[in-house]
Amino acid sequence: MDTVNVQSGSMEVLDRVEGDLNLANGATIRAKDSKKVLVTGIVQYDGDCVFECSLFANSIRGRNGNLTIQGDLAVEKAIKIHEGSLRVEGNLETVDIKVDKSVVIERNLSAEIVEVGGKLSIGGNTKANEVEVGGTFETKGDIAAQKLEVGGTAKIEGSTTVSKIDVGGTFYGKGTIKAEKIDVGGTYTCESNMDIEELCVGGTAKIVGGKIKGRVNVGGSFDSSKPLIFEVIDVGGKVELRGESEGKKISVGGALRTEGNLKFEDVDVGGTVEIHGDAVGETIDVGGKLSVEKTIKLSGKLAVGGVAEAGNEILAESIGVGGLLKAQKVEASSSVDVGGRIETVYGTKAAKVEIGRKGKIIGVVVAKEVIIEEKAEVEDIYAEYLTMEEGSTAKNVYAKKIRLERECKITGELRYTDELRKDPTITLSKESVKVTELPPPPI
Repeated sequence: MDTVNVQSGSMEVLDRVEGDLNLANGATIRAKDSKKVLVTGIVQYDGDCVFECSLFANSIRGRNGNLTIQGDLAVEKAIKIHEGSLRVEGNLETVDIKVDKSVVIERNLSAEIVEVGGKLSIGGNTKANEVEVGGTFETKGDIAAQKLEVGGTAKIEGSTTVSKIDVGGTFYGKGTIKAEKIDVGGTYTCESNMDIEELCVGGTAKIVGGKIKGRVNVGGSFDSSKPLIFEVIDVGGKVELRGESEGKKISVGGALRTEGNLKFEDVDVGGTVEIHGDAVGETIDVGGKLSVEKTIKLSGKLAVGGVAEAGNEILAESIGVGGLLKAQKVEASSSVDVGGRIETVYGTKAAKVEIGRKGKIIGVVVAKEVIIEEKAEVEDIYAEYLTMEEGSTAKNVYAKKIRLERECKITGELRYTDELRKDPTITLSKESVKVTELPPPPI
């Protein structure tokens, strides 16, 4: 085996080197008869060097400069460049790449392990086992890999098929994304459908729907512009879902908004919820306001600290609202407990209904037990057991057993079948009537 040495600033015409090729700073290599040079050994260079052709070699070692290949580059073993960069104007195929600064490949990249300290730019497709970039990764084509790790920004114009993605700053994917786990420190954007297991983003995530089989964990805001199927959404700030979305658990520190129906198991939001469609699930717990354009249908509890309103019905196992409960009709198999006000067109029906102190109910109430707290106002009541606390007011009352405390007022009629216990200070617009049978409730 022979070693070929090319001096600084000189140009050599080569065809095949049976051994190593050593290049000094400023060296230029041209192909003799074909468009490529074959080196059976190691290509070693120091400084800036150029191949005005394609290069096939056993391995490449370089330092302190830029290596430019004006064609394809095929390396049997490894490429290692210390304090330098690599530019390939065609395809690059090798096993291992380790470059301290930048790598630019105008066409396709195929390798097992890729390590670039600065920027990696691919004009075509990328196929690798592991890609690790300290700064920026860009590809205009597709990427298929087991692992993609980028310290700064990743931008992928084509499709992404990567088991694990870890990006410290910003991730942008224009094509479809298929991955097991994606972890992004800053902003995540996907402009096509996704099929992933887990998404973890420190800042903001914007997607166009798809399927997330595991957990979505976002520190800031999460936005899906098309229907999304998910398991768990856990977001610190704001969530926006468009189209009919379906999943299990949603936990949001700030606000949840949907354009379309939402199916779920549990929704837990610290601030506000706005659903433009139906809300169908097990439980909803909202610290502030819940607004649903159509129907709320829950198999479990509805708990809202402020306002809960629906354009149609509210159906649940139990309902607890601190402020206002408003719907065409409210129905709970267990209890309805509201601190402020209940407004319905067709009424409220439950096993137990309770309105808070100085509260108000607009619409009929049908329940086994009704408790009207101090100085509250209600309309018609149909119940087995009714308790009206001090200073409360009702319109018409139909119940089996009734207890009226001090200064209660009935502005309509009062009928009962079993027992009436009343304070002498109460006011009745008509005499109470004990009957054998109460009139049927309207709902």
